[in-house]
Amino acid sequence: IIFKLPATTMASYDNQNLLAGGRTNGNISVVSSSSRGGGANSNVEAEKSPFLEKSEPVRLTPAWEENNLPNDELNFKGLTMERAKMQVNPPRDKMMLVFIVLMIHGIGTLMPWNMFITAKTYFVDYKLGENYTGSTEGSQYGTYFLSSLGFAAQIPNLIFNWLNIFVNLGGNLTKRIVLSIMVEVLAFIVTVILAMMNSSEWPGAFFWITMTTVVILNMASGIYQNSVYGMAAKLPFKYTGAVVLGSNVSGTFTSIILLLSSEFSSSARTAAIYYFITAMFFLLLCFDTYFALPLNKYYRYHELMKEKEMETNQRMNPSQRPPYWTIFKQAFPQLFNVFFGFFRDAIHLSGGTLRR
Repeated sequence: IIFKLPATTMASYDNQNLLAGGRTNGNISVVSSSSRGGGANSNVEAEKSPFLEKSEPVRLTPAWEENNLPNDELNFKGLTMERAKMQVNPPRDKMMLVFIVLMIHGIGTLMPWNMFITAKTYFVDYKLGENYTGSTEGSQYGTYFLSSLGFAAQIPNLIFNWLNIFVNLGGNLTKRIVLSIMVEVLAFIVTVILAMMNSSEWPGAFFWITMTTVVILNMASGIYQNSVYGMAAKLPFKYTGAVVLGSNVSGTFTSIILLLSSEFSSSARTAAIYYFITAMFFLLLCFDTYFALPLNKYYRYHELMKEKEMETNQRMNPSQRPPYWTIFKQAFPQLFNVFFGFFRDAIHLSGGTLRR
């Protein structure tokens, strides 16, 4: 009995070496049609060739390679289901948690300056007062304390603000924020220790240690302040407004802390300890909330969008520097407003100090 099978079926049998020309002892013999002529054999080879021959990879139209996308994006590397869902349905800032966190950091950026400038009674009237030191040496330091405080705070803050913007100091945003907050916390610990100690016999040393602490505190504050605005820049513009709002609230918040610590304390020394410890714990709150931000889907979504935007800009203009002069000209009216406001405050502060 002879069965004729299609050429494609016989090709698969031939590839597997299942047939060697038929069975010799049996009743059935299978004969490939390829053995009947060269025409059938050429058809089999033609059917095999698309699957066996090496060919160029299939290119999509339009090809993804022509869009100059990064390899990670071409291979969907790092694109988890959560990220894909966020891109399809952008999350919302539920209960305005991100807004509140940035407002807290806005308070923290001006906390060092406000804590020292508001505690005039503690520094001038108590620690450097004639009644506490028992001599006129302390009162001499107290006379120039606020003006010296202004120089010790604002000049380092300005320098490190400038360096953090225009000079690559190294380290990412997280490292800058974490280290600057920790330096500020350590500076407040030193201030609390000075409040606990009896410095009546060394008012000069107390004055210069305090000024050194203020310099270090505001160096860290300059980096922290800029980094917080960089963090807010990843989000819509109103979140930069949250940082500004926190900075404005910082003075009021500090004054409330001073009133409460003075009201519930029996002495100026105890009030100062509570006052500076509160500032220290508030900075630790800023530290904790910074690490809580990446847990928020809304913040993660905008951080992802910002990273993709930066990668796109880097591919299109890999060596282009930021147009600082163009930015300065566009922002000049607001820059002048800020400068004039601080200039006016500095004049009032110096004038008030001279009258005293």
